[in-house]
Amino acid sequence: MATQLLFAEIPAADNIESLFAVPALHCVGCIAKIEQGLAKVPGIESARVNMTDKRVAIRHDPTLEPPALKAAIAAIGFEADMLADPGVDVAAAENKALIRALAVAGFAAMNIMLLSVSIWSGADGATRQMFHWLSALIALPTVAYAGQPFFRSAFAAVRQGRTNMDVPISIGVLLTTGMSLYETLTNGHHAWFDGAVMLLFFLLAGRCLDSMMRVRARAGVAALLKQSAPGALVLDGQGHSHWTKAVDLRPGMRMLVAAGERLAADGRVVEGMSGMDIAFLTGESAPVPVGPGDMVQAGALNIDGPIHVAVTAAGPDTVIADIARLMEQAGQGKSRYVRLADRAARLYAPCVHLLAALSFAGWMIAGAGVHQALLIAVAVLLITCPCALGLAVPAAQVVACGALMRRGVLVKDGSALERLAEVDEVVFDKTGTLTLGRPVPRDLDRLAAQDKAILLALACASRHPLSNALRQALNGGEAAAIENVREVAGEGVFGRYGHDDVALTRPRSLINLFGLASEYRRGNHATLLSFADALRPDAIDLIGDLKQDGLAILIASGDRPEALEDVARATGTTAIGHLRPADKLALIERLKRRGQKILMVGDGLNDGPALAAGHASMAPASASDASQLTADAVFLGDRLAPVAVTLRVARRTVRVVKQNFALAIGYNILAVPLAIAGKVTPLVAAIAMSLSSLIVVANALRLNGSAK
Repeated sequence: MATQLLFAEIPAADNIESLFAVPALHCVGCIAKIEQGLAKVPGIESARVNMTDKRVAIRHDPTLEPPALKAAIAAIGFEADMLADPGVDVAAAENKALIRALAVAGFAAMNIMLLSVSIWSGADGATRQMFHWLSALIALPTVAYAGQPFFRSAFAAVRQGRTNMDVPISIGVLLTTGMSLYETLTNGHHAWFDGAVMLLFFLLAGRCLDSMMRVRARAGVAALLKQSAPGALVLDGQGHSHWTKAVDLRPGMRMLVAAGERLAADGRVVEGMSGMDIAFLTGESAPVPVGPGDMVQAGALNIDGPIHVAVTAAGPDTVIADIARLMEQAGQGKSRYVRLADRAARLYAPCVHLLAALSFAGWMIAGAGVHQALLIAVAVLLITCPCALGLAVPAAQVVACGALMRRGVLVKDGSALERLAEVDEVVFDKTGTLTLGRPVPRDLDRLAAQDKAILLALACASRHPLSNALRQALNGGEAAAIENVREVAGEGVFGRYGHDDVALTRPRSLINLFGLASEYRRGNHATLLSFADALRPDAIDLIGDLKQDGLAILIASGDRPEALEDVARATGTTAIGHLRPADKLALIERLKRRGQKILMVGDGLNDGPALAAGHASMAPASASDASQLTADAVFLGDRLAPVAVTLRVARRTVRVVKQNFALAIGYNILAVPLAIAGKVTPLVAAIAMSLSSLIVVANALRLNGSAK
């Protein structure tokens, strides 16, 4: 079946790309404002925001210097700094700052609450005033430090004439703190430092949970680039070799690659023959034979013997670097996903502002003084403060992720649960995903016990993938005592058992028929040992269950079509073969254009771009590091059942999130009229807000049993 290839548009040669860190990115609205705003700036060709990494990549005319680009971003309302080192993790640094702010707010809240107990118990006069001042000494620096994530975001929004959820939060916290300080200075009976700090603590808890889920999804591209070797032995004209770092390799250099080494650059074999493991590129489980004239890629593992390779591409020009770029570009689709919390936030902030303003104006018109009207407005802001909304999503996600972890599934990005709940088609890679991804010997039972012992001894003397498979299959048996054991690179393992020469070698016949085979020889007798990549134990049952749930299933693999026939027949599924990384990405993009919500399940480096492009993605724990880091979820063990469990939990999580929103809205419908009527003080408002948050958390805890 033919596959449409994807060709990336090549930017104009005279334009360059600059990378900026934008820590204040919080929602899909930020992405739209930056990308659309920068696109209008003369000299800027395009801007691409990476929400996960808090970065924006700007392609622009070289005459536009970094200060001008930074000013353009600032004009839109976001502070930015140019990144000279693309490896800097801005989002991880922001997560650490949030955790520090949460710790400060939590410590301060506990201490202020202890001081408030005395006031609630009836302390009066100088004693009450002393406790108010002690609370102020703790609260003022706490609010100034722990409130920074909200204050910076709110100030940037207001400066640009817009609003977000951080604006009512900041106004409520600052007004409550200011009114409390005024009451303390004027010997008033009431101060609400405890409410302000407690409010910050709950809000920071929700933001930390969300940020921690995002941080888990980082570093897929970096892990992919680490797959290639850090350097290579380069031969000079006199035949001498010297170690050269990968970044210093240039086309035309000649590398000496020993057996067991990975390639540091793309090239062409000029001397020697070997087997090459290129599963990261094609997904093929069988080593590919290479010889003079064959092209090899950075990251490929040389299995059998030493080869000389003439470098044709190095550094950013290698195939593995192209895959990394595809992964990064494909991942932008997930950044644009509009989460439920973002949708709720669009209407929430304007409504809160309007209610507080109307309350203040109404009480002023009714004849109340500025002090009373302001207290009522503060109570309205506090009681409607979006703590429950802020916790509705992360609380449910964290509980669901904990339940899945106990079932052997690690979900790295909580927002992926929303995407998983929308999936209507699942695309599986074959090798290492539907199958175990490792060769399994067949028909060993037809061998005598003595031959098995000899095979085990020979297999233990080699690190070839097929020898490893034999050793695992024969594990538990006793190895025979073999003399003169030696391994010849590219040939096999040889030895002597009693009066017989024994060997485990490449097949001398039928090599073109059996892609995975070894030949066991004892004296003049030879036995062909064939290997297969077996299906995971529950693969057929899982696909049947997914089909019953109404999901479409497709197998997309880099293997040869003939290697897919048995799997496609056993699972009753359509399979497409001979797909390279760009082909798989093109397939996913084509399905997405049809309106399909794709769950990509894969394990190899060649699956990285497709995993990044899918609406959601999963990978087994046996997958490459890059695939594990790119996927939204990783499952343990040899079974595929966790895929169905994860989809079921994701759907339940979205239902609980919607219930949490309903609870938060219901709480506001009941509490807001009381606050507007002046029946609620700022302290009671803060306590009511906290109780609504606890109700939301309690509802989310019901997900603990959802992964059973």
